Amino acid sequence: MHTYPNVTETKGVIEKLVSIPSPSGYTDQVISYVEEFLQALNVETKRNLKGGLIATLPGKNNSEHRMLTAHVDTLGAMVKEVKNNGRLRLDLIGGFNFNSIEGEYCTIHTANGKNYTGTILMHQTSVHVYKDAGEAKRDKENMEVRIDEKVENADDIRSLGIEVGDFVSFDPRVQVTGNGFIKSRHLDDKASVGILLQLIKRLKEESIELPYTTHFLISNNEEIGYGGNSNIPVETTEYLAVDMGAMGDGQSTDEYTVSICVKDASGPYHYGLRKHLVDLAQKNNIGYKLDIYPYYGSDASAAIRAGHDIIHGLIGPGIDSSHAFERTHESSLKNTEDLLFHYVCSETVTRK
Repeated sequence: MHTYPNVTETKGVIEKLVSIPSPSGYTDQVISYVEEFLQALNVETKRNLKGGLIATLPGKNNSEHRMLTAHVDTLGAMVKEVKNNGRLRLDLIGGFNFNSIEGEYCTIHTANGKNYTGTILMHQTSVHVYKDAGEAKRDKENMEVRIDEKVENADDIRSLGIEVGDFVSFDPRVQVTGNGFIKSRHLDDKASVGILLQLIKRLKEESIELPYTTHFLISNNEEIGYGGNSNIPVETTEYLAVDMGAMGDGQSTDEYTVSICVKDASGPYHYGLRKHLVDLAQKNNIGYKLDIYPYYGSDASAAIRAGHDIIHGLIGPGIDSSHAFERTHESSLKNTEDLLFHYVCSETVTRK
């Protein structure tokens, strides 16, 4: 018999997830991992045409459905230009700054299936050569990939099979510390995917019948804005995005509680659902924080913009240094998983 939530196990799943390259547009491998995880639990799954995965757990009420979503796609890049100096120019996938990947190890994924490693650097990196090494702008004109191959010009690069449009993923550098922290790139949003997988595992292993048929969408295009705006069954009344809680000056969110978002750049989330989530947290002694994310949009807000008539919400573990050198703590994972468990076992807002 397991003790739930098993945060050690959850961290292990997250560690596996972040180690699988999956920039938006290049997610088949990580979706396959999630698919195999769920099929081993005898969970019904299907892929949508966009490449995302939908898992369904039947409930007592099949006329009203819930949908939860977390995204497995990450920030990344594509080869923009094969340069004559034997290096690559990048075009970014997702909303982040070049300075957050300076010096990062990366992998170039070619169309012929070969992978090459490299390092993302300023062209003017050497302080012994470039007077402006420190002041030069970190942008796509100055940043480039140094490939770990003997290449001196564009023809040498192309002879390896590297071409414009090849995906570039970043080394996650994942570490799990002895005092409960997990730090890695791509905790946005693979921490939440790991939490949902563990939640589904708990429901299956404890043979819990949910009050409503519940779908779990593992979306693969959230970082570019449209992962969760389709494939929502018409019976769905509540749609909850599980994504990172944003931390910084003026924010309530921390690395130790579950963050309940009341508003982001898309506008307020459903007031009734927010109050329901807070009520569940308070009744079950779950640590939580309410917060506004000023420069943020979720798959739930994408679904609303697409015209779906649903009640929408957003929660997630608090993630420090989002879209850069991310970190969270196991207590935030636990609180998030706890709240989700009580949520999927509760009445809907319209039924309260």
